[in-house]
Amino acid sequence: MAEVILKNIKKVYPHQEPAKKKKGSEEKKTNLQITDEGVLAVQEFSLNIADKEFIVLVGPSGCGKSTTLRMVAGLEEISGGELYIDGKLMNDVAPKDRDIAMVFQNYALYPHMTVRENMAFPLKLKKYPKEEIRKRVDQAAEVLGITEYLDRKPKALSGGQRQRVAIGRAIVREPKVLLMDEPLSNLDAKLRNQMRAEIIKLRQRIDTTFIYVTHDQTEAMTLGDRIVIMKDGVIQQIGTPQEVFDHPTNLFVAGFIGTPQMNFFDAELVKEDGRYAVVLENARVELSEAKQANLARKQVQPGPITLGVRPEHISLAGDASQAVRGTVDVAEMMGSAVHLHVDACGRDTIVILQTMDLQGAGHPIPATGSALPFTFGGNVAHVFDRETGRNLEV
Repeated sequence: MAEVILKNIKKVYPHQEPAKKKKGSEEKKTNLQITDEGVLAVQEFSLNIADKEFIVLVGPSGCGKSTTLRMVAGLEEISGGELYIDGKLMNDVAPKDRDIAMVFQNYALYPHMTVRENMAFPLKLKKYPKEEIRKRVDQAAEVLGITEYLDRKPKALSGGQRQRVAIGRAIVREPKVLLMDEPLSNLDAKLRNQMRAEIIKLRQRIDTTFIYVTHDQTEAMTLGDRIVIMKDGVIQQIGTPQEVFDHPTNLFVAGFIGTPQMNFFDAELVKEDGRYAVVLENARVELSEAKQANLARKQVQPGPITLGVRPEHISLAGDASQAVRGTVDVAEMMGSAVHLHVDACGRDTIVILQTMDLQGAGHPIPATGSALPFTFGGNVAHVFDRETGRNLEV
């Protein structure tokens, strides 16, 4: 298998002649950097991917994640930097000679071929012996649970089955690196959940390095050993799912990772007798010992901040005089919990209310327009610089 190293990888798309604007059309906004060379789609992308590691590139549409994947595959030319696979420089190596396989979003199956023929096709191109081809296809089909479909054509399969075939066609080659570009985005919610589990099982069965692209942070959190979060062609943070959830490096990562997303408030960071606390309306919350140590080590000064608190970390307060005051706007029943949209500090704030406690006792759902005072613990408060959005603890 293979280690993949990307050193200061850059992708620049040259300037194009501006097309005539159609009447009534709107210009597409982009935050990508524009230089004399062209549009910088990916900037200074550096990442060491260990052998057999599962890396997920995640971010909103247009952030450069698929472009990065296509540069690894050789489908996009690298404008700058160096790409190494298994210790070999790959910048100018043809895609067929990189010993990688790619699974696309739209499956890219040959409609006139059976499942067996689709899976065998890349091996036939490399002139493998017939018996070796049959053995590899049968083994891959068994791993993916599609043995009974080998004689069918793609049109006779469901979306999830077609995706399994596309993955099977990739793994029969036993590539050093398996690239997956939003492979589940065309599936419905139930199938996506099933296929996520299938990919986790597949990862346990085959020894290869995975690079997976998605805009779905749930996929990123459940699949990746490490997550690379991108925005406007720039890496925002690299870390394990737990690291980026617990310690987001900036406001973008904090808001992107987590469902529902983190709540943000304008607040004050105060320091009295050497101890830090955050003040939001009537609530004054002293920060945890770990946060005290981090802020003191970085010599963070008191002042205006952006406070981040995840919905699941907000607690309803019995004493409204020492809490943030809110008013219920909308209650969304989610089954085991209710997501309350609360107008607090002039912002739409989400509070999660469990419908049942551990003893099975039900909790009444607050009526629209009712007061909902709440607070939060000092261990779950995230402190961000109001100007730069940087996490002041990280």
